[in-house]
Amino acid sequence: MPAKKVKEFLDQNNIRYLTIIHSIAYTAQEIAAAAHIKGKGFAKTVLIKTDGKLAMCVLPASYKIDFDLLKEALRKEDVRLSNEQEFKDKFPGCEVGAMPPFGNLYGVDVYVAASLVEDEEIAFNAGSHTEIIRMQYSDFERLVKPKILRFSAKYRT
Repeated sequence: MPAKKVKEFLDQNNIRYLTIIHSIAYTAQEIAAAAHIKGKGFAKTVLIKTDGKLAMCVLPASYKIDFDLLKEALRKEDVRLSNEQEFKDKFPGCEVGAMPPFGNLYGVDVYVAASLVEDEEIAFNAGSHTEIIRMQYSDFERLVKPKILRFSAKYRT
């Protein structure tokens, strides 16, 4: 089961969470719809490279990274999307593109969009394209200790 590492971590820390199984979906918006969660209520994990180092950006599914804001927030010029070759082996037990936002379990820095902090709960991929975990955002923040930054903007429809 792909979510084993995250679930064990949550259980060891006595965190209450809900696992939701859904039909196979690949994009954050598709997953949110399949699980009947509003796009802003589902957190997607986007991998970036900054100064040659892998990092996670976690933001609402209905938002996108504004790289100008991210560069400014990180005070770095070299910030870009990571490609699959750069991270596919970094998250053992996870399907590519379904990594949970627990970079602390994989030695990866985590940056959370300030727009996500407003929500009481967080839902995210649990390591597969068919399973998500929903939990209290405050528990997530306490366990992961992400850096909260302003780097996202809503998708325009």
